[in-house]
Amino acid sequence: MAQDGRAARRRAFIGSFTAAGGPGLVTAEVAPDTGALTLLSAVRDVPDPSYLALSADGHTLYAVSETAEGAVAAYRVTGGRPEPAGPPVPVAGSGPTHLSLYDGHVLTANYGCGSVTAVPLRPDGTLAGAPSGRLQHTGSGPHDRRQRGPHAHQVQPDPGGRWAVSVDLGTDSVRVCTLVDGSPAVHREIALRPGSGPRHLAFHPGGEHAYVVNELTPTVTVCRWDATGGSLKPLTEVPVLPGAPAGDAYPSGIVVSPDGRFVWVATRGEDVLSVLAVETDGLRLIRTVPCGGRWPRALAEHDGFLYAANERSGDVTWFAVDRMTGVPRYDGSVRVPAASCVVFG
Repeated sequence: MAQDGRAARRRAFIGSFTAAGGPGLVTAEVAPDTGALTLLSAVRDVPDPSYLALSADGHTLYAVSETAEGAVAAYRVTGGRPEPAGPPVPVAGSGPTHLSLYDGHVLTANYGCGSVTAVPLRPDGTLAGAPSGRLQHTGSGPHDRRQRGPHAHQVQPDPGGRWAVSVDLGTDSVRVCTLVDGSPAVHREIALRPGSGPRHLAFHPGGEHAYVVNELTPTVTVCRWDATGGSLKPLTEVPVLPGAPAGDAYPSGIVVSPDGRFVWVATRGEDVLSVLAVETDGLRLIRTVPCGGRWPRALAEHDGFLYAANERSGDVTWFAVDRMTGVPRYDGSVRVPAASCVVFG
């Protein structure tokens, strides 16, 4: 980390749903000693910027527009507030819920139509124009209401950057992909338990395991990751709640601690954060704690603090994490209506 005083000016970027009264793309200052967030500004030029990703150099921020039309937008974040870096680019897919950077492209996971889109980047990080390719997922699952067709919910590179991994709630599967002439192409599709409804995947920092949080059942599927062959092998499925939920639980975000000892999961129906200890080829539920709000849609870890974007209570809460036990302790919150995600610059 830089030693010129910039550490005290670290920033967080918060996405929100403008259709539900959210302020759009919010910038906050992060206090380095307490992790507390102080709101600085909001940009509302793109509807429903529900998920964000930052470039490796920290100069450009990318946002999906989670609308029926679907788009991705780029912002310069080197100044006091985000500035649009060109017009938004339609992604030829409805309801994009996630995006990431991979092999010179922005990839979006389009939940509504169940596809993954690749948008090329210029060398300066701006969007080069129309999508260079789109992969349409196919399939369905046994849940009559939620799995009638594919619903790509997340796409991200593996730790080595060789593969792009797409998680599909509708087809109960994970697709390992590459880019072929700028278009996403399936290398291998891995089936998970029917009806589990996989939502997001997080890699262990050791690179040999990945953890898939399931939305339709309150569990995490532990997988072994083969980076050479580009394959996942499901090993076991672990509950994230100590008992049966009172209703639909809807797990959402999943984060692995930087030291690889713990996994944290947010569950919306129960409004809790679960702490799981990493064990050989498995996980063990330690405890759950209140998320400090309602409907925690996403989780993020930064410098020893855990952050939850609570969509329905309209706030972002933060927690100091006990380094020995992994248990978060509520420390504070900031008001952000319809909050959906947090990333750090």
